[in-house]
Amino acid sequence: MIEIVAERFNYAVIIILMMVGLYAVIATGNLIKRLVGLSIFQTSVFLLYISIAKVFGGVPPIFDYKELVGYKIDPEVVYSNPLPHVLILTAIVVGVATLAVGLALVVRIREAYGAIEDHAIAEADYAFELEKGF
Repeated sequence: MIEIVAERFNYAVIIILMMVGLYAVIATGNLIKRLVGLSIFQTSVFLLYISIAKVFGGVPPIFDYKELVGYKIDPEVVYSNPLPHVLILTAIVVGVATLAVGLALVVRIREAYGAIEDHAIAEADYAFELEKGF
C-alpha cells in the first residue's frame, strides 16, 4: 500500500496545488490574490501534464540521419514523446504573459477605483450608477 502511495506522490501534490489555487480564486475578493491563485492552479495543471507525459525507460527520439538510411526502428526501444513537454513550455510562456496583463489591469483598476477588493469596486460602480441615474 505504501509503495502505491509513494509511486503516485506527485499526483497528491498536484491535487493539493489545484485545490489551493481554486480556493484562492473563489474565497478571496482581492484581485492580486486571485491572480496568484490562478497562477498556482495553472502550475498544477502543468505538473499534471508533465507527470502524465513522463515515460519511464524511454529514450529521446533523436536519430542521426546518416544512420537512418536503410535502418529499421527497433520495436523494443521505448521512445519518449517530446510534444507534451514542448506544449507545456509554450503554455508557461503564455501563462506568464497573461499574468503580466492581469497585473497591469489590476494596476489600472487601482488607479480608477482606488481599491482592488471586489466589494469596494462594486460599491463604487453602484454609487456611480446612482449618481448618473442608470
